[in-house]
Amino acid sequence: MRAVALVLLMTACAATTSTPESPPPPAGECNSDAAGALVGREASADLGAEALRLSGARRLRWIRPGDVVTMDYSPQRLNVHLDAAGKVESLACG
Repeated sequence: MRAVALVLLMTACAATTSTPESPPPPAGECNSDAAGALVGREASADLGAEALRLSGARRLRWIRPGDVVTMDYSPQRLNVHLDAAGKVESLACG
Protein backbone atom coordinates (compact mmCIF):
# COMPACT_ATOMS: atom_id res chain seq x y z
CA MET A 1 0.00 0.00 0.00
CA ARG A 2 2.86 2.38 0.87
CA ALA A 3 4.59 1.57 -2.40
CA VAL A 4 1.48 2.48 -4.37
CA ALA A 5 1.12 5.75 -2.46
CA LEU A 6 4.80 6.54 -3.07
CA VAL A 7 4.48 5.89 -6.81
CA LEU A 8 1.36 8.07 -7.02
CA LEU A 9 3.11 10.86 -5.11
CA MET A 10 6.17 10.69 -7.38
CA THR A 11 4.12 10.81 -10.58
CA ALA A 12 2.10 13.74 -9.28
CA CYS A 13 5.31 15.73 -8.81
CA ALA A 14 6.84 14.81 -12.16
CA ALA A 15 7.47 17.73 -14.51
CA THR A 16 5.58 17.83 -17.75
CA THR A 17 7.41 18.53 -20.95
CA SER A 18 4.51 19.54 -23.17
CA THR A 19 4.86 22.82 -25.00
CA PRO A 20 2.02 25.30 -24.97
CA GLU A 21 0.13 25.69 -28.22
CA SER A 22 0.65 28.94 -30.05
CA PRO A 23 -2.48 31.03 -30.54
CA PRO A 24 -4.19 30.87 -33.92
CA PRO A 25 -3.61 33.75 -36.30
CA PRO A 26 -6.09 36.59 -35.91
CA ALA A 27 -9.21 36.12 -37.97
CA GLY A 28 -11.09 38.98 -39.53
CA GLU A 29 -8.23 41.46 -39.82
CA CYS A 30 -9.29 44.60 -41.59
CA ASN A 31 -8.04 45.80 -45.00
CA SER A 32 -9.64 49.20 -45.63
CA ASP A 33 -8.06 49.55 -49.09
CA ALA A 34 -10.22 46.70 -50.34
CA ALA A 35 -13.37 48.74 -49.58
CA GLY A 36 -12.10 51.99 -51.09
CA ALA A 37 -14.66 51.88 -53.91
CA LEU A 38 -17.37 52.68 -51.35
CA VAL A 39 -16.13 56.24 -50.85
CA GLY A 40 -18.79 58.72 -51.98
CA ARG A 41 -21.71 56.34 -51.48
CA GLU A 42 -24.53 57.01 -49.04
CA ALA A 43 -24.39 55.20 -45.69
CA SER A 44 -26.86 52.34 -45.36
CA ALA A 45 -27.13 48.90 -43.81
CA ASP A 46 -26.38 47.34 -47.21
CA LEU A 47 -23.28 49.50 -47.63
CA GLY A 48 -22.13 48.50 -44.13
CA ALA A 49 -22.53 44.81 -44.96
CA GLU A 50 -20.60 45.27 -48.20
CA ALA A 51 -17.86 47.22 -46.40
CA LEU A 52 -17.43 44.34 -43.94
CA ARG A 53 -17.36 41.79 -46.74
CA LEU A 54 -14.87 43.70 -48.86
CA SER A 55 -12.54 44.70 -46.02
CA GLY A 56 -12.62 41.38 -44.16
CA ALA A 57 -13.28 43.24 -40.90
CA ARG A 58 -15.50 41.73 -38.24
CA ARG A 59 -16.85 44.98 -36.81
CA LEU A 60 -17.94 48.29 -38.29
CA ARG A 61 -18.00 51.73 -36.72
CA TRP A 62 -19.81 54.64 -38.38
CA ILE A 63 -18.21 57.99 -37.55
CA ARG A 64 -20.15 61.15 -38.32
CA PRO A 65 -18.81 64.71 -38.10
CA GLY A 66 -18.60 65.71 -34.44
CA ASP A 67 -18.87 62.13 -33.10
CA VAL A 68 -16.73 61.33 -30.09
CA VAL A 69 -14.85 58.05 -30.60
CA THR A 70 -12.46 56.07 -28.45
CA MET A 71 -8.80 55.92 -29.42
CA ASP A 72 -8.47 52.17 -28.85
CA TYR A 73 -7.16 50.21 -31.83
CA SER A 74 -8.86 47.07 -33.04
CA PRO A 75 -7.37 45.27 -36.07
CA GLN A 76 -10.77 43.69 -36.69
CA ARG A 77 -12.74 46.96 -36.95
CA LEU A 78 -13.45 49.11 -40.00
CA ASN A 79 -14.13 52.79 -39.29
CA VAL A 80 -16.38 54.42 -41.88
CA HIS A 81 -16.01 58.21 -41.76
CA LEU A 82 -19.08 60.02 -43.08
CA ASP A 83 -19.48 63.60 -44.26
CA ALA A 84 -22.31 65.92 -43.17
CA ALA A 85 -24.54 64.55 -45.95
CA GLY A 86 -24.10 60.95 -44.70
CA LYS A 87 -21.83 59.83 -47.52
CA VAL A 88 -18.66 57.82 -47.03
CA GLU A 89 -15.72 60.20 -46.84
CA SER A 90 -13.01 57.70 -45.95
CA LEU A 91 -12.41 54.23 -44.50
CA ALA A 92 -9.74 53.19 -42.03
CA CYS A 93 -9.01 50.14 -39.96
CA GLY A 94 -8.76 50.43 -36.23
